[in-house]
Amino acid sequence: MNGISRKSFARWTLAATCLVALAVPAGAATVSDPQLAKVVAHGKALFTQAKFKGNGRVCESCHLGGGLEPGRRPDGQPIPSLANAAAVFPRYKARAGRVFTLADQVRACIGGALEGQVPDEDSGEVTSLVVYLTSLSQGKAIDMGGKPQ
Repeated sequence: MNGISRKSFARWTLAATCLVALAVPAGAATVSDPQLAKVVAHGKALFTQAKFKGNGRVCESCHLGGGLEPGRRPDGQPIPSLANAAAVFPRYKARAGRVFTLADQVRACIGGALEGQVPDEDSGEVTSLVVYLTSLSQGKAIDMGGKPQ
């Protein structure tokens, strides 16, 4: 790819996609770019249907209403909605001792709550899920490290 690695290209594409999605005003019902809209739709389909060869759960098993409603972890603990998830990542995770990106969190949920096969960081599945979650945060103020709502 003209001197750029596939992994670097995927990261730059993901970053640009997230910035485009965050630039859309709050309450926007659609994404104007048809290619981006396809990725959002694919991410939503994964969120509501993909089991990642795990325990039978999907993302929406814990994150209700497509991520827009508060939910519960498998252990019953309440969790906030994902309505501002893209606005509060990256976040420092004390238990892990490092900064987590939204993609890291998606992968942690797949491997943890879903007990699934964790896709590679630069996979199309992770990218689509991050783009979908970013679409839920349209119009939200950036608050890196802030609290999910």
